[in-house]
Amino acid sequence: MVRIASSQPRKQRKARYNAPLHMSGKFLGAPLSKELRTKYNRRSFRVVEGDTVKVLRGDNRGDEGVVDGVNTEKGTLLVHGVSVTKVDGTEVPRPVYASAVEIVKLNLKDKLREERLEGRK
Repeated sequence: MVRIASSQPRKQRKARYNAPLHMSGKFLGAPLSKELRTKYNRRSFRVVEGDTVKVLRGDNRGDEGVVDGVNTEKGTLLVHGVSVTKVDGTEVPRPVYASAVEIVKLNLKDKLREERLEGRK
């Protein structure tokens, strides 16, 4: 995680926005569901495409969907089914912050990711 010495919100925001790419991926951690928490013995994990998440905050609270995209620069996710209607009637995907979702089902196609999860057991 980015170590920020100042307690001023202005400087904390600036450090977050200007964080290098290898550190901004750490802002994409989301809490695990209670079942996954007990199974893998860890509280949170990084969200990747293919994970199934449940939205905990905002207008789409309670909606579940598969993560279609991850934006590491802005720290947001595109969740299938979470969208906003524009004035002309078209629906556009609405970005959701990773901290506002809960991982319900993990995408374990990546063996390295699976090993990281299993290492904590």
